[in-house]
Formats: sequence, C-alpha cells, structure tokens
Amino acid sequence: MTGAGLLLDGLEVAGSGRSTVVRVTVDLGEDDHGTLDLDRVGDVTRAVSDALDAADVLPSAYTLEVGSPGAERPLTAARHWRRARGRTVVVRRVDGGALTGRLERVGDGDAPDLVVVPVTAPGKGRRPVEGEPVTLAWDDVRDARVQVDLAAVRDDEADDAGPRDGAGRG
Repeated sequence: MTGAGLLLDGLEVAGSGRSTVVRVTVDLGEDDHGTLDLDRVGDVTRAVSDALDAADVLPSAYTLEVGSPGAERPLTAARHWRRARGRTVVVRRVDGGALTGRLERVGDGDAPDLVVVPVTAPGKGRRPVEGEPVTLAWDDVRDARVQVDLAAVRDDEADDAGPRDGAGRG
C-alpha cells in the first residue's frame, strides 16, 4: 500500500471456494491531508489483485473489495484521532459516561491525551452550545467514532446560497 501512499487499515478473508471475499480497508496516512478518491482506491485494487493472482494463494475465484473505513469510522488508533481533529466525535468512556463534541486536540505518542469540546444542540433553528473543553486520558476511552455532522453541511450550503428574501425564506 505504501506505493499508493496509503496505509492498510484492515484485511478480512471470508467464505470459501467460489464465495471467498477478500476485504481490504485502506486509509490515508496521518500526514496526508488529501482525500481517498476513487483513483487511489482503484490503484490499490489493481495492485492487490495482481499480487493475489501472482502468489496464487487463493485456489479458486474470489471477490476483492477495497474501500475506506467510512465516514463514521471507529477511532481505534492515535492516527485515526489525529485525522479526526476538528470533527464531531462520540466517545464512550470506561466509566460508562458518554461525550459528544468537537475533537479539538490530540497529544503526541501512541496513547495521547484527547481534548473534546462538548457540543449540544438546543433545538431547531438555534446554534449549538459549546461547553468547557474536556481532557480525556487514552485509557479512559472505551470506544469512539467520528459522527457525520449534516447540520454543518447544511450551514455551509446556506452560506453559499447567497442572500435570502426579506421574509427569511429561501
């Protein structure tokens, strides 16, 4: 994957015989601020397919699926957290508590401290309210994932739409 500038994030082989499925999950490197577009995924698909065929490790036909971790990816490694800075995250803590907010800061190392700014939505038509930043130790996090924030997309689209008529309707 390094030839394509991507990291192997997961590998799964399921089924057997003609129903064998090889699932490869690739991700951008921590310092790669680009996007994982279809061209890069296509390059990886061709490289993995060629390597599997050359090694002849699968005795019969197989289906190869290559993709990304997805928009609401689980945050399981420090590099996942670093790429998610500025995004909304949902964190379940070891003590049973939960925290939803914007990931503001990720410390150095493989088990960094994390700073999340809690964000609550007070209701339709009102701006979200930010709380005081919460610092979490790596060991205090049971699991976490990125949450897609569609409200932010709608706000960006509204900003791009230009002025509205005087009645406040689009």
